[in-house]
Amino acid sequence: MQIQIVAPDAKSVSCSFRDSSEFVKDDKGVWIGTTRSLDEGFHYYTIKIDGAEVPDPNSKYFFGAMRWGSGVEVPAKDEEFYSVKNVPHGQLREVLFFSASTDMTRRAFVYTPPGYEQDLEKRYPVLYLQHGWGENEYGWGAQGHAGLIMDNLIAEGKTKPFIIVMTYGMTSDIRMGGMANFDIKHFEKVLVEELVPYIDSHFRTLSDQPHRAMAGLSMGSMETKAITLKHLDKFSHIGLFSGATISKEDVDKTEGFRDKVKLVFVSYGSKEVGGAGAPRRGGEPEANTKGLRDAGINSHYYLSPGTAHEWQTWRRSLREFAPMLFASETEKAN
Repeated sequence: MQIQIVAPDAKSVSCSFRDSSEFVKDDKGVWIGTTRSLDEGFHYYTIKIDGAEVPDPNSKYFFGAMRWGSGVEVPAKDEEFYSVKNVPHGQLREVLFFSASTDMTRRAFVYTPPGYEQDLEKRYPVLYLQHGWGENEYGWGAQGHAGLIMDNLIAEGKTKPFIIVMTYGMTSDIRMGGMANFDIKHFEKVLVEELVPYIDSHFRTLSDQPHRAMAGLSMGSMETKAITLKHLDKFSHIGLFSGATISKEDVDKTEGFRDKVKLVFVSYGSKEVGGAGAPRRGGEPEANTKGLRDAGINSHYYLSPGTAHEWQTWRRSLREFAPMLFASETEKAN
């Protein structure tokens, strides 16, 4: 990919993509450089001008890598599943809710499926969907195209319509960069005791455990595992993208797991797993998932071809996960 930056008075220009060429200024003050060959999908980057790391003024801005910066989309061969199509579209709504535990007003984005405004008697299941470390509640709607993925799946009859709730996975007492200090119980309280009741009281939800799911990517998958296993009275479907896995040992020590959990879905990008099948973050997700299936638990493992720890992996994971959510026993058998 070639990058051009107009900065006639700059002494040096570079970009954050590793293995990029040296930027050279032409006689019009335009600095030109090229990046390494980039994988398909979405990538964060910044421009460095005389030592100052700044967003590219020619790019849209996205929150990731713990800052607002630029992003580039390399067209993917399978981008059709999150493309804008002439199909009925849902809405991505921004809501503000007060959190007594953190003494602040917090933000969530809520996807409501097509038809939500037309049939005012219909109620919907809910998926709580979490971002990764260094990202925030904008991630799944902007970088992840969650709404478009759902619109297209629903139009094709591949998934049941459901609501998706996306909120910031940290709390006010946590500073970015301090992952070692992260304590899940603060966000757990916000989600379980404050956000879930807010959503159930402000949207037409099916508010029982069989119709509530949680999933997340990377850090969000760790949050998902920790929260769902402690609150099986609240969540019945679990999705873990590029991070946590659930083992048979987890099942055996979690009372009620076999009766209450309807689905465990685990996914990774193929570039995240090593030759021995172990992901870069440890564990044995494929073996663990098979162990659950052998024990009679509805569990699935998905490997995104040719992708790493990146949004293309997670977009594909949502595409694979969504059709499995809230399915009847007959549908699961098929």
